Amino acid sequence: MISDTYLYKEIHGQPAALSRLIKNEKASIQKLARAILQRQVTHVVIAARGTSDNAARFAQYVLGAVNGLTVALATPSLFSIYGRPPKFGNALVLGISQSGKSPDIVAVLDEARQQKRLTAVFTNTPGSDLASTGDIVVDLNAGEERAVAATKTYTNSLAAVAMLSAELSGSAEGFAQLNRLPDVMVETLTMDPLIKEIAPRYRYMQHCVIIGRGFNYATAFEMALKMKELTYTIVEPYSSADFLHGPIALIESGFPVVIIAPSGILSAEMASFLTQVNERQAESIVISDVPDLLASARIPLALPKSVPEYLSPLTAILPGQLFSMYLAAARDYDVDSPRGLSKVTETR
Repeated sequence: MISDTYLYKEIHGQPAALSRLIKNEKASIQKLARAILQRQVTHVVIAARGTSDNAARFAQYVLGAVNGLTVALATPSLFSIYGRPPKFGNALVLGISQSGKSPDIVAVLDEARQQKRLTAVFTNTPGSDLASTGDIVVDLNAGEERAVAATKTYTNSLAAVAMLSAELSGSAEGFAQLNRLPDVMVETLTMDPLIKEIAPRYRYMQHCVIIGRGFNYATAFEMALKMKELTYTIVEPYSSADFLHGPIALIESGFPVVIIAPSGILSAEMASFLTQVNERQAESIVISDVPDLLASARIPLALPKSVPEYLSPLTAILPGQLFSMYLAAARDYDVDSPRGLSKVTETR
């Protein structure tokens, strides 16, 4: 049964994992925020791969929009292969990694320490090589993750970023919103039966696109990654703006387009985008809490509760995880051990 798999249990274990992180890591987040302010950090460089790279995309929006920090993604091969590391300037260099084992990510933080920059690590393995390079280490507290496809380590990485943002801004309301989030995640996971019913409709789907923008640009990338890993479908993520600059030519009758559009400042733009893909007779699948968007979707996936837009990636990804899992199961794939993949990937 799918409910006996590690992946199912880990998807449904995310509210508890988030609660542990919020409870156990506030002190380390406070320490990091103090260090950032004391050293008058002007920008952040994040080293990450895979799922953690998508958490870094989220950080670009949150730390930029809320805290006014420019956030860039590191280019690890400059450090580990080319041996031509750029100067970090007055940066926080942050490594995000579930395992903390990838040599190229370690190389970025090693160089940052040589340049005497402030370093921090968000990891689920606080005894790892990467953790040893961090001036401050935040344990993601996700517990053991045995399914190859990451779920709870991803949402806890997002939450660690949101905690840092709230601490930097001195926002008590930000922490109050985070404290309410585990209960909202529980409600969101009640979408499970609906998605289990819908997913087999796409058993023979060979390709699709996933659209998100703003804070949920990261969600589009993460859902696309989960679908690639678990269902072996050709899936491409785009922002709605980028998609209109050419790739929209892909759309023909029945072409599946997943649109991730929780309520927020982008709701009107996403409604306009949905109109355009519907005019081209796309198969529109909409993950949202906005009634008008859901009413215009071919397949509406209604988020049961609204949250502040900047936190919506923590709930909007849950139906994406469930959809990927149930589509893989409909194709009789092993959801815990996708072909050719291992839990820890080490690159240089």
